[in-house]
Amino acid sequence: MRQIPSALLATAALAVTLVVPALNAAASRPGGTTRPGDSRPAASPAPDAQRYSALQGRSDTGQGDGDGIRRSPDGPHTPGSADTRRGTSSAPPPSSRDASAAFPSGRCALPGPTTGVSEAAATPGGYVRANGRVRALTVLIDFPDVRAGISPRARYGEFFPAAPRFFRESSHGRLDYRSTPVLKWIRMSRPLPSYRIERGTSFNPASENGYYALAKEVVRAVDREVDFRTYDLVNVLVTPEAGPPATENVWSVTFSGGPLGLKTGDGTSLKNVSFIWSRQTGPSAYRVLNHENAHSFGLPDLYFTDGRADAHPVGHWDPMDVDWGPENDFLGWHKWKLGWLAPKQVDCVHRAGSVSTHRLTAAAVPGGTKIAVVPVSRYRAYVVEARRTGPLDPTACRPGVLVYRVATDVPSGKGPIRISDATPKSAGCFHKDPNVRAGLTDATYRPGQTFRADGITVKVLEDRPAAADVDHDATDAFRVRITTPRRH
Repeated sequence: MRQIPSALLATAALAVTLVVPALNAAASRPGGTTRPGDSRPAASPAPDAQRYSALQGRSDTGQGDGDGIRRSPDGPHTPGSADTRRGTSSAPPPSSRDASAAFPSGRCALPGPTTGVSEAAATPGGYVRANGRVRALTVLIDFPDVRAGISPRARYGEFFPAAPRFFRESSHGRLDYRSTPVLKWIRMSRPLPSYRIERGTSFNPASENGYYALAKEVVRAVDREVDFRTYDLVNVLVTPEAGPPATENVWSVTFSGGPLGLKTGDGTSLKNVSFIWSRQTGPSAYRVLNHENAHSFGLPDLYFTDGRADAHPVGHWDPMDVDWGPENDFLGWHKWKLGWLAPKQVDCVHRAGSVSTHRLTAAAVPGGTKIAVVPVSRYRAYVVEARRTGPLDPTACRPGVLVYRVATDVPSGKGPIRISDATPKSAGCFHKDPNVRAGLTDATYRPGQTFRADGITVKVLEDRPAAADVDHDATDAFRVRITTPRRH
């Protein structure tokens, strides 16, 4: 769940729980708006099914064989041409997983919960691996009392190909996200109110209402033309006229992490499903889908869901906190967790009483060391990374070094990551968009500044921006010195 400022559409991670209601409560936000985003666990076969959050999927129409649409001799069953249905991604097309990247391992790969979304380095089974090619099925639904006022192509175009492009750029090509749309409005059999959908509605196979009822009708409508076995996740785009405006409440949700208690005609158990409601505004309104799909990848919500006034401990430094307004890149810890960093791009600073120097390149730069991780306990570490203004970081108005604490034992929605603000009394440096939490935009440490906590010292020594005619990897870096205590 998340709070929402102006007219933004936020998605919530759908997690299927048998009889468990919503996992998170809506968080309050200054200005009276509520935030979207709900990450919920899939139901376990056991009666005491555990609750855990869900994440987002992918979007970019895939090209090539095996797009999951069954065909007759007369051609595809879905409306539209093959080019429309199967767009082309500009990312390199990895056939499996990118060998140059690796999922976290070693002393700095902190353990955590073995079920549900969390900041633990290892993601439990049942979620989608975000490295390599990911295939999403995207369908659109409306209701007899709330009929779509736009074409299926127009609604689909609000998210694609922008969402896959974001994943491609943020992962430096390591995530090849492909979406295959069923370009028609699937009309539900009953009026919207009869499904009793609201913020926190569950995916309960024992109920005739809620998200299980919607998903059952979706599967029935496309089962004869779609091979669900070929997809990693499912996106359900609801007509934007349905439900409350995003400025008032956000219903978007993701159910992920395991089977949801609904099987398709292929014998496949439906899982990792995101429902996207309402509509956000601005040039990057599509990112509610990225947020929701990231739940399917195993990432938790970073914002607080307990109603506190300061609900955003990370702000615009990661879309798992704020996914509206201008674009924002993922934190380096998340990129490591998702398999988007090569082993040599992570410095693990685990030796007690050590003094080490590190050259960190910004997220927008393809190569170089991205993060330095300093563990302080079994479940906690400080992460140091460089950020400067770039294609996915337009609000990084103060280039510098970002320092944040990761707590893998803190649940989703309870602040598992907290940014250290280098200028806590400042009003920030980015004020062009009201959807950006300005106070944290200048949280980075500049040369000469020092961060201290838990016996750790991080001193920024130098900023070397890239020259136009030289190799970025060699010049575009911040140099930092990290001193660890004699005992962690």
